[in-house]
Amino acid sequence: MSSIAWQQFLISQGAQFNAQAEASFAAPDIPAPAQLFDLSTLGIIAVSGADAHTFLQGQFTNDIKQVGQAAQFTGYCTAKGRLLALFYAFSMNDVIYLQCPRTLIPDLVKRLRMFVLRSKVVVEDVSEQFVILGLASTESAAPIQHLPLHPHETSQTALGTVIRLTDSHGKQRAQLIVPAEQAEQAWKTLSASFSPASSSTWEVLDIQAGIPQVYPATKEQFVPQMINLDALNGINFKKGCYTGQEIVARTHYLGKVKRRTLLAQIVAGDQAPQAGDVMHDANQQEAGQLVRVAPAADQGYWVLAECRLEAKEAGAITWQGQPLLFKELPYALP
Repeated sequence: MSSIAWQQFLISQGAQFNAQAEASFAAPDIPAPAQLFDLSTLGIIAVSGADAHTFLQGQFTNDIKQVGQAAQFTGYCTAKGRLLALFYAFSMNDVIYLQCPRTLIPDLVKRLRMFVLRSKVVVEDVSEQFVILGLASTESAAPIQHLPLHPHETSQTALGTVIRLTDSHGKQRAQLIVPAEQAEQAWKTLSASFSPASSSTWEVLDIQAGIPQVYPATKEQFVPQMINLDALNGINFKKGCYTGQEIVARTHYLGKVKRRTLLAQIVAGDQAPQAGDVMHDANQQEAGQLVRVAPAADQGYWVLAECRLEAKEAGAITWQGQPLLFKELPYALP
């Protein structure tokens, strides 16, 4: 099933799509305790072949050899240690899959192929071969079937591969990787127990869980620690060399992480904030930039904001004059 055919199916199920191909559904007065999401703005790169693990081990921040045990966050850096992408990596049938925003994938596939050389590795964009669905449910609502015990663990079901994610805002969460030809039936089956919900609601849950993202507007802007990749177990400091490793390791061992990504809310302004927008400190100096943004249900926006820590301690940080109202992250920063 092509992405266009999938969109047409969801439209028949009541969805509307914006210019960014994000799905929205008519929201009930009371948010449903069990929700189903279309996550097809995300795409997938497949890396296969006898040398796949060895090849990726020299490219990414995390220990890709452990990806068969559980899914993992991992960064793909330039030689200067700046992130080109943040992948959510998982394995199915001895193939490594790299999930990230679909808009990044053509350039990433091209770049990865440049470094394959004589390695026995095949790098492919397989975004059209799968549909990614999100599930969120309170414990008292419809259970997520075959949900693994711990975050990032996977299980195989008749519908596809289930990966448990970190809980957010009192809800258990998982994503389901479904072969494209089975996606319509999977949606119909799940929507009997889970209410279809807008992609922006999933974005809020991800932001509240402190999960960053890299987009075309923010690629090559962040060293991994700036978006808390170390706190998310997305960097392995013992695995050996990879592109950008010297910068990432120096930042870690010298203890000079002066910028971090924090959770905050912004009251609604005249314009909608976007990832990559610059923020300012009390002296109107640059204080960082927005990493991830989603509209809040009660107006305003939830954001992840990469900030100079000294600027935050010195006073208010603002976006277009609107103060950021900082909240507690659900995990500790190193």
